[in-house]
Parts: sequence; structure tokens; C-alpha cells
Amino acid sequence: MDLVNHLEGRLLFAVPKKGRLQQATLDLLSGSDIQFRRETRLDIALVKNLDIALVFLPAADIPTFVGEGSVDLGITGRDQVAEHEATSPSTDHSGVEEVLDLGFGKCSLKVQVPEKGAITSAKELIGKNVVTSFTGLTKQYFARLEKEVQDEQEGLENGYTKIKGVSQVDEVEQTKIKFVGGSVEAACALGVAHGIVDLVESGETMKAAGLKDIDTVITSTAILIKNKNSKKQEMIDLIASRIRGVITAQKYVLCQYNIARSSLDIAKEITPGKRAPTITALDMQDWVAVSSMVEKKHVANKMDELTKIGATDILVLDIANSRTG
Repeated sequence: MDLVNHLEGRLLFAVPKKGRLQQATLDLLSGSDIQFRRETRLDIALVKNLDIALVFLPAADIPTFVGEGSVDLGITGRDQVAEHEATSPSTDHSGVEEVLDLGFGKCSLKVQVPEKGAITSAKELIGKNVVTSFTGLTKQYFARLEKEVQDEQEGLENGYTKIKGVSQVDEVEQTKIKFVGGSVEAACALGVAHGIVDLVESGETMKAAGLKDIDTVITSTAILIKNKNSKKQEMIDLIASRIRGVITAQKYVLCQYNIARSSLDIAKEITPGKRAPTITALDMQDWVAVSSMVEKKHVANKMDELTKIGATDILVLDIANSRTG
């Protein structure tokens, strides 16, 4: 099939072609009933049941393609969007707009130094070598620190405290930011850098490399983004609604139980639902049935509390999908 000639009129949706966000993204698409088959070695797949074409791209490139309007919609990390904005600020004709926080792929971009080294503050890295894959964000971060130190240096004569590791000079030396595409954590051990700025999820890689974090540049999760000038807003709204429904279904369960009407007000405080619980009269005097959405992580405690106030026949049901306000 000549895919290029089948793209006209379709919404172009960029998704990660590999890496830590890919599998969760594919699961989200499946739950949203976005049906496609990706042929081997092809980075474009036509969606069978919607006027959409999926474009598989490196997560770091997705903000650029979305921002420039080459694709309408994309899933990537907030860290990648922030890096894009740091190097390519939005204009009237280009730019990225966040649609939805997807809640997975949580990580932080952290300043890291050798665990057994003498550096304990990010300001002590000013003027030294710092290696990263996020040069835009790192330059912004150290530019702010350098300005702070410059202001403090100029104010020393007025009683300011001298900053550890920074000499009193007229001009603060700029930090030397170097780009490395991978294995950033090895830079300190190899003598390439005094510190690094890199993503941390569990922290295991950082610890294994003999590093410790001393500050956070940005925290990140996967997000759904769109081109702010896209003309396919109706389809974007449809996809966002489906994805939002899947996320809600993953986060909540449906709790159903019977309760005496005299205890209903207390029960509603325990299970208020997303908007309000559904109350149904039972064929039993002064009793009602209650149905309410409850966050999965709280459901066991909620069941215990309901039992204490006399609720019976408590059931917890999985939600396959949803559309909620």
C-alpha cells in the first residue's frame, strides 16, 4: 500500500517508536479502540476504524513535529516538551499545547554528582563541566543559578554570605554544558564531567553509577499534546475523550452496596463518587442500594468503613471503559 497517498484528510498522531513510554502508549491506544496494524519496519500505520494515521517517532522528536504542524497530535514526556520549548519557543504559527496528563512514565530530570565527591550543591557546579541530553533545559537552569550567584556576589559588600565554591569575581564563569546522546551517567566516572543532568525513574541506575541527586530541574509524566493551530480539533477532542475514559477506568472501580437509609449520609461521605453516588430504592423498607466510583488505591479501606456502618452485599466491579465529566 502507498501509505503517503492514504494520509490526506487523516489526523496524524505521533507516538513513541521505542523506549520507556511506548508500551503504555500502545496499551492506551488499544483501550481507546484505536485499531491499527503496524507493518514491519514501517513508521506509519493507518487506523482501521478512524480517520487517523499513527506516526512512530522518537519521543524526543515528537514535540518538534507537533509544534511545526507536521503532525496534529502526539504522546511524549513533559520533559521532552519542556526541552523543545527551551530551544524552540512558540510563535504565532507554531507551538505545542498540552491536552491531557496521561499519568504514566513518571520521572524527574535531576542534577547529579558523584556520591563520594565534595560537591553538595548545584551552585558548586557553576563554571564546571556538566553533561546532559537536555542541553536547553540545563542551560536555562544554570543560567538562573549563575544570575543568582552574580547578584549575591555583587551584594557581598552589603553583608551577603559568600557562596561555597564560587570565588568573588566581577563576572561569574558560565557553566560548560556538553551534549551526550546516551550513557550520560558514565560521564563523571570517565572524567568528562563534574556533574550530569539526567532523567531518574527508580534511581537504581543513578546509584549503580555511584551518583547522587542534588536538585531537580523538572518532573515529568507522559502527556497528550497537540499543535495549537491544528484544524482537526473535532477528532482531537474525540481521541482525548476516549483516552480520558480509559485513564479513569484504570484509576477507579465501581463500588456497590446496600445500606439502611438512616446511615446513607455517612455512607455518601465515605463514597462520594466522582460527582455523586447513584441511590436506588430497594424492595425493602428503609434500605437503599448505592453505586459509586472509588479510586482503586482506596477501595479496601472504603469497604472496611462501609462494613463498620452496617453496609451489606458490598461488591467491587472493574470498569472496562468510561466517559465521565
